[in-house]
Amino acid sequence: MGGFTGKSVYARDGHGQNRAIDPAQARTLTGTAYHGLCAGLIWVLCCGSASADAIRVATFNVSLGRDGPGLLERDLAKGDDPQIKTVLAIINTVRPDILLLNDFDYDYGSVALGLLAAQLEQSGLRYAHKFALRPNSGMMTTLDLDGDHRTFGPGDAQGFGDFAGSQGMAILSRFPVLTTEVRDFSALLWKDLPGAKLPRQFDKPFPSDTAQAQQRLSSKGHWDVPVELPDGSVLHLLASHPTPPVFDGPEDRNGLRNRDEIRFWSLYLDGAALAGFDARAPASFVILGDLNADPNDGEGSHSAISNLLAHRLVQDPLPVSRGGVDASQRQAGQNQKHTTDPSLDTVDWDESRTPGNMRVDYVLPSSDLTVSGAGVFWPAPDQERFELVGSDGQTGSHHRLVWVDIER
Repeated sequence: MGGFTGKSVYARDGHGQNRAIDPAQARTLTGTAYHGLCAGLIWVLCCGSASADAIRVATFNVSLGRDGPGLLERDLAKGDDPQIKTVLAIINTVRPDILLLNDFDYDYGSVALGLLAAQLEQSGLRYAHKFALRPNSGMMTTLDLDGDHRTFGPGDAQGFGDFAGSQGMAILSRFPVLTTEVRDFSALLWKDLPGAKLPRQFDKPFPSDTAQAQQRLSSKGHWDVPVELPDGSVLHLLASHPTPPVFDGPEDRNGLRNRDEIRFWSLYLDGAALAGFDARAPASFVILGDLNADPNDGEGSHSAISNLLAHRLVQDPLPVSRGGVDASQRQAGQNQKHTTDPSLDTVDWDESRTPGNMRVDYVLPSSDLTVSGAGVFWPAPDQERFELVGSDGQTGSHHRLVWVDIER
């Protein structure tokens, strides 16, 4: 992969309206403040200014899954939904060059994605390239996949979902997506993953041999999406959104599936044979998404995510925030039992019903790239834009946007 050139790439424009401000004049939060324009206001931001030749890559579980098809398009078209307004403001604050959206309903023609991009463009943040594929979530089968002795429920789809396209994934990019070179592994059967550990109960396959013969690995999808950068080099986005390792029974169906969905990326980078798929590992990449796994805390397999973080081809930028620390201390409860540093937390879950705040959202560049900045958008109460997360942490999404600036 060729090096980045240092050409102006919109948000890093050194002469236009998006030029970086003098660090001496900036209020620092997790790094040097960043100058952005949104809704006619110039913000002094908490997400650090990138150098002129850096590419900012981010992931954000926006929690914009709705209860039925077409409802997200409706809410976006109306333009008055407070949750959507908050999500837009957060994206406008961080202003990534490339952004993966999790929990964003898919529709044929990507109408909802187009509406979101259009509203971002109104505030000067233009994503010329958009990409989405139909997710496994809501892709109905005729089988009882979740073992509840019923069919055609949300748990009987290839990935949990109330309707086709429910809570999918999407990519917004300033740079061209090489759509003809995308590798989509979403149809890979779980049983065909090397070393797969499928659920069993009473010493039998759960829920049945027939179900396991058709069950796909991906809850939403596993994508390798190449993006052409301004200097002609290619960055591969390795995107996924594994199932949460909960909401199952003693068979640990979701826990095991989460483990193997994360293991997929380690195997992919190792060049493992994947039945019916080309598994050539890309040279330069970023693994990103809501992986629903903390390396130390909560349920699920800690080893799968820990092994991915420690993979020889992967680097962990350890993005942090002050807001995560504040929330952990203020909310207490389960958070007091955690091992992971709360500055790394990326989700604010209700301590009374869940294991609490954890690190589950990741942007992990390949080891050949240079990381020049990283952060979690989680302002503390005394920091700019705290109102976008709120004291209860649920204003827009319970997840936080995670970003990393990369260079060569």
